Amino acid sequence: MQAKVKWDGDVRFKGTTGSGFDITLDGELKQGPRPMELLLLGLGGCTSYDVIGILKKTRQDVVDCVAEIDAERADEVPAVFTKIHVKFVVSGRGLNEKKVERAVKLSAEQYCSASLMLEKGGVEITHSFEIVEVE
Repeated sequence: MQAKVKWDGDVRFKGTTGSGFDITLDGELKQGPRPMELLLLGLGGCTSYDVIGILKKTRQDVVDCVAEIDAERADEVPAVFTKIHVKFVVSGRGLNEKKVERAVKLSAEQYCSASLMLEKGGVEITHSFEIVEVE
């Protein structure tokens, strides 16, 4: 896996992924996400990918899944993440609560590389979920 980040003036940078996608990163001018926000999005994408995949394998009728992520950072520099909470709001028809709980747990404890890496770095990560029944 590769990526490239090029300075784009002021506190802006242009990031290019190895798969060819571009994104503007910004430190202060609100012209793109901040780097630490991208870390949270990466975590959310990684764990959501796992949860949806596990639920589909167990034949759950999922129609939507939103990972709401709330993070706390240290007050001093470096302002690393100290706590992160990921709440999954899973919508579907007749979803089995135990299967959703299991999917979240498996992602957190075995599959999500981003989550496991952050935890090894000392970040406390917690998870919860809510099921929304749809017609």
